[in-house]
Amino acid sequence: MTDKPARIKIAIQKSGRLTEQSLDLLQRCGLKYTRGPDQLIAFGENMPVDVLLVRDDDIPGLVRDDVCDLGIAGLNIVEEKRLHFLEQDPVTPFQIIRSLDFGHCRLAFAYPDGSPLRTVRDLAGKKVATSYPSIVRDYLQRNNIDAGVVEFSGAVEIAPSLGRAEAICDLVSTGSTLLANKLREGETILESRAVILQTPVAVPAEKTEWINRLLQRLEGVMQVRESKYIMMHAPKSALAQIAALLPGSEAPTVLPLDSRDDRVAVHVVCRENVFWETLEALKSAGATSILVVPVEKMLA
Repeated sequence: MTDKPARIKIAIQKSGRLTEQSLDLLQRCGLKYTRGPDQLIAFGENMPVDVLLVRDDDIPGLVRDDVCDLGIAGLNIVEEKRLHFLEQDPVTPFQIIRSLDFGHCRLAFAYPDGSPLRTVRDLAGKKVATSYPSIVRDYLQRNNIDAGVVEFSGAVEIAPSLGRAEAICDLVSTGSTLLANKLREGETILESRAVILQTPVAVPAEKTEWINRLLQRLEGVMQVRESKYIMMHAPKSALAQIAALLPGSEAPTVLPLDSRDDRVAVHVVCRENVFWETLEALKSAGATSILVVPVEKMLA
């Protein structure tokens, strides 16, 4: 009887702004899974990978305790838990091995409209309400600001109107919530996005091989999110100018055109957004028959 391969466990947010994008990312990496409507574990069918759907603030602890090999969470949650864990134990609780291209937001101070508070320096002797007490305390201590921190588990923006604090520090995406609560955004102390965590415990070689394969595929998925494949005809004399116009590209592939000695076909992958202005500049340089198509998969 052969032993079953060790299965990799990945923790992701059960419900929230990162859930669908995390699942989509894993599917784009080739993972096929089964999951019932109320099941909190998605079992990989074609890879030894299971996905646990849990509360987002439980993810760092599950990775730290080696219950899960990997986790996908927002850097805001990860940094809050990291600082909290380090207060208990100086050993690094987990490794951040990749930043991802979704879940962007920022942790920022905000002050009530009409308040004399303008910057964090004005917070001396005041109170700040936040759902991220460890991050805020750390920031205040590193900047020698003697302010109190009041922990709120939610609806942080109403703390000043309740008289609980003179300012807040909360996640900001569009800023509309601050405006609705008559708050003025101040200093950003953390730019957050989704990240991948890995357990600090040594991973067996069998699991490491699959983790590396997943990370390689993930890198390919991230590269093609905004990548485009561009094909065009161009004058030989304008190749240097055209290459300089292509954003984030490697050296283009140049192919001869039948019965044309002065023009060639140019194919290139651009790893940045290709805007209309770029296409217009290529046309001005002499390019014709310009075709831009999305890239589905790419392995460097």
